[in-house]
Amino acid sequence: MSVNQQAHAGPPYGQPQPGYQGYQQPAYGGQSLPGVPQSQYGAYNGPMPGYQQPVPPQGYFPSLGFPSKGSPVSLNSDTSSLAPNFIGSLRAPPTSGAPPPASGASHPSGHLAYSQFEHGDVQNGIPASAAPMQRPPAPQPFLPGSAPTPVSQISTFQQYGPPPGSVQQLRNHMAGMTIGGTAASAPPPAGLGYVSGSFSATGSGLHTPYSASQGPPPASVSEGLPLAQPPFPGHTVSTQRLPTQVPAFTPPPPSTGVAPSSYPPTTGAPRPPAMPGPPLPGQTVPAPPSSQPNHVSSPPPPPPPSTMAGLHPGPPMSGLHGPPPPTHPPQPGYQMQQNGSFGQMRGPQPNYGGAYPGAPNYGSPPGPPPPPKRLDPDSIPSPIQVIEDDRNNRGSEPFVTGVRGQVPPLVTTNFLVKDQGNASPRYIRCTSYNIPCTSDMAKQSQVPLAAVIKPLAALPPEETLPYLVDHGESGPVRCNRCKAYMCPFMQFIEGGRRFQCCFCSCVTEVPPHYFQHLDHTGKRVDYYDRPELSLGSYEFLATVDYCKNNKFPSPPAFIFMIDVSYNAVKSGLVRLICEELKSLLDYLPREGNMEESAIRVGFVTYNKVLHFYNVKSSLAQPQMMVVSDVADMFVPLLDGFLVNVNESRTVIASLLDQIPEMFADTRETETVFAPVIQAGLEALKAAECAGKLFIFHTSLPIAEAPGKLKNRDDRKLINTDKEKTLFQPQTSFYNNLAKDCVAQGCCVDLFLFPNQYLDVATLGVVPYQTGGSIYKYAYFQLETDQYRFLNDLRRDVQKEVGFDAVMRVRTSTGIRATDFFGAFYMSNTTDVEMAGLDCDKTITVEFKHDDKLSEDSGALLQCALLYTSCAGQRRLRIHNLSLNCCTQLADLYRNCETDTLINYLAKYAYRGVLSSPVKTVRDALINQCAQILACYRKNCASPSSAGQLILPECMKLLPVYLNCVLKSDVLQPGPEATTDDRAYIRQLVTSMDVAETNVFFYPRLLPLTKADVDSDSLPAAIRNSEERLSKGDIYLLENGLNIFVWVGVSVQQSLIQNLFGVSSFSQISNALSTLPVLENPFSKKVRSIVDMLQGQRSRYMKLIIVKQEDKLEMLFKHFLVEDKSLSGGASYVDFLCHMHKEIRQLLS
Repeated sequence: MSVNQQAHAGPPYGQPQPGYQGYQQPAYGGQSLPGVPQSQYGAYNGPMPGYQQPVPPQGYFPSLGFPSKGSPVSLNSDTSSLAPNFIGSLRAPPTSGAPPPASGASHPSGHLAYSQFEHGDVQNGIPASAAPMQRPPAPQPFLPGSAPTPVSQISTFQQYGPPPGSVQQLRNHMAGMTIGGTAASAPPPAGLGYVSGSFSATGSGLHTPYSASQGPPPASVSEGLPLAQPPFPGHTVSTQRLPTQVPAFTPPPPSTGVAPSSYPPTTGAPRPPAMPGPPLPGQTVPAPPSSQPNHVSSPPPPPPPSTMAGLHPGPPMSGLHGPPPPTHPPQPGYQMQQNGSFGQMRGPQPNYGGAYPGAPNYGSPPGPPPPPKRLDPDSIPSPIQVIEDDRNNRGSEPFVTGVRGQVPPLVTTNFLVKDQGNASPRYIRCTSYNIPCTSDMAKQSQVPLAAVIKPLAALPPEETLPYLVDHGESGPVRCNRCKAYMCPFMQFIEGGRRFQCCFCSCVTEVPPHYFQHLDHTGKRVDYYDRPELSLGSYEFLATVDYCKNNKFPSPPAFIFMIDVSYNAVKSGLVRLICEELKSLLDYLPREGNMEESAIRVGFVTYNKVLHFYNVKSSLAQPQMMVVSDVADMFVPLLDGFLVNVNESRTVIASLLDQIPEMFADTRETETVFAPVIQAGLEALKAAECAGKLFIFHTSLPIAEAPGKLKNRDDRKLINTDKEKTLFQPQTSFYNNLAKDCVAQGCCVDLFLFPNQYLDVATLGVVPYQTGGSIYKYAYFQLETDQYRFLNDLRRDVQKEVGFDAVMRVRTSTGIRATDFFGAFYMSNTTDVEMAGLDCDKTITVEFKHDDKLSEDSGALLQCALLYTSCAGQRRLRIHNLSLNCCTQLADLYRNCETDTLINYLAKYAYRGVLSSPVKTVRDALINQCAQILACYRKNCASPSSAGQLILPECMKLLPVYLNCVLKSDVLQPGPEATTDDRAYIRQLVTSMDVAETNVFFYPRLLPLTKADVDSDSLPAAIRNSEERLSKGDIYLLENGLNIFVWVGVSVQQSLIQNLFGVSSFSQISNALSTLPVLENPFSKKVRSIVDMLQGQRSRYMKLIIVKQEDKLEMLFKHFLVEDKSLSGGASYVDFLCHMHKEIRQLLS
């Protein structure tokens, strides 16, 4: 039994609930129990071994009432894979006059008395460890005779009484709670006084009382559970996922108990809904969870061995399904049993009889009781499982884009794309592929409608680059009214002489040179010969009308601008850059089959003044010209500054040899910054071309000059209303400079090498608004950081980039693009302008309704990017995408993509911190996601108790991923995150694509010691939590910026020798920036894994070796995102419970 399997739940919606007054309480054979009046309902004949069950038709989910393709996560297809005892409701406190308990336990018919799900290691059938079962990717119909598949049923709506007011009420509550399977009906013992006390907060094994004044926590609440939420008015605290008694009902008359052995254990058949058996000695039963995220205290001590055995048996209590818990109160810090399903367990209740005498121990021989384990959060939705399922289901077939509104495979799945009319998901991904027909429906769901567009994305070698279409002087065919470009969705009419625009419905004459006859289906006969009629993505050669000043552009230029202040020279950086450029200049980007690059290059060095170099090919030696008037920047030479690399090769080589020598003895520590950008801008203006500045900079520009900055770093502003100023530029000077750069097509890439604060928030403005990149190497050291820096520099210089770019997104009638996120500048509301756009940058576009959409016609997007290629050719790249429209919310929720949604939400939040306090931004994020899930719960899930947390299948990872965004350094900085780090990450994430945000927020964790040295595959990833790490193993964690290699203290000496070339754990050096090259299979395998991961990311990741219990381990643990963070971020379990509470408040 896999821990990821869902547990079976109790009776389905609409069937009699056990324990209700007036309903028959059938015993196991279906016969009624003594003393219970007959009811009009027959016995529940739920799934029983050996009974044939009718199989629901394929694709039909009873809870939804209509056919569906992607079902919600659930047992009845509507509940997330949260086990029955995860988060459910419990009944309200009974009245004081309740009758005393009687003996006997009632069981609903059709339920096994003992379940493999409820008690730690006791199972029927195969033990979990021996044969783990795969969780099916989506809820499946129950098939008789098959292996147990997760199925559940939904309970009815509940009314709620007031929350328990004290510990005793709580205990009474727990007495009446469902243990594992069905509703409880036992009233609490009469005549006991209520005691006041606190509810123990739990979560990752941490115990914090709610308030000091409340006294110690009740003994009955066990301390190591994952938590739900504190009670709130009008709702009872919930732990169970199953039907509970409506408070207005009185308990049924006492009934006699039925021994658990009434039913034989079965194997192979589907399991009936789970029923708990008697707790084993030393075992506990679920306690109501409580929530207190953001508190950190020490974990409870492990229980002494004596708490395990010797619990006295006693008479069972009436109405508890399954025998009651033992009488002994738990010891402080009593650890929870691991149970097969997930959710909370509850501690033994005082005043209750002991375990069932002589309870049989199905599925395993009787023996000493298992040691108590902390609750395993294995069955809350697992990102690893979802990623794995998608790879298995969708990785083998190509993704064919011919069908409207298809949801593509996840970004973590390797798949090939066949373009048949819609753009590849490598170019465009949407938050939903089925969008609401009306704005009211969109508002109700709160699901943002957004597309993450990567117009120049690199494709794998097996896929074809977009075709280039040349229509000659007449240029591309466009709609007369809205100017949309010809695409597969345009409708040709009147025998092909006119076409109707799919965006605005305007009819346009087909130009004579473009005319073609239609076939019997209304398609042009040259449909397959023309990329713009049959493909989702293609390029047009632009005519002179698309060029600045109506003249074709010159090829772009690259200008290298090197800081030669004391810090840069002393660290060896200047020499390193000059050495690298000698060879790198041979690898400038070139067009297709050109022999050499058309890009020209220039060189500037600077500290407080600027030095320009004449490297004209006719010179024997380079000439240097100094501009010391930085207040009024100009370029002192035109001819000889920007040159062809091949023509001036010897002069350039001579210059690059001389620069490190010229400044070797410099004492100048101050630098300027804005004048450097101005100089590059002026040079490009003079040459009448676009281009890119590569600036290598080391310190805060405090020298007297335009754009001079002061040190304003202040950690005291964190968590105050002024925190937003840390993310804002300290002067508007750079915004104006960025505007000038964009107008000229001057893109800035900035390489920073700070040893202290240098105000990334301000220095980053120009790179950000011009579509450039920032790279940051804090405390740069030649021996450890040069490899990473050089890899980044090489890739940055060589990658495909478009210059002087303008992007516009057109949509069909009914929606329009309203908001844009990314590294660009906008001078109006529709055009995204970028001085440069490379193959790694994305622009995220949000859409809003401005009219109704129709289900028949769907919705269309067309992204058109006008840019200059690196050869100086003006081009238009077009991407088209068609989406479905829906009138049912369930269709929206079935076609969402969580990874894209998180990409959008992160960017939205990261922009929000510029204008709002961080806490406001965090709260808004949580509230929006709670509204998304509450709307699903209210409108799409079948009726069930509010105590259940129900998540849509394709959004079941929304809580875990959202929690990762909330815990990121921008929104909740750890102690080691500097102000510059936060500003850097904020800018970086804003132009990340979906694959990058996915691994950035939920890093990939691989057990290296499990890698198969003989295969090319990666070891299976594991979840990001410390409890998944074993001290005898080595793990690799990557997040797109760093690669950590974590070495446990007990790793075999031979593995250490094979990987690090040293003989013991203590000799492993933290200073390694690359793994040593050793000739053995394990070393080769690990290095090949690292190289493979580096190849998948747009930046070269820094390798950090972390030894267990070492000081660097704190940094490593920051990336174990399912755990509580030091900065106060909640663990995944805690946050899920918090989200559940938020959803319930919205529903109430």
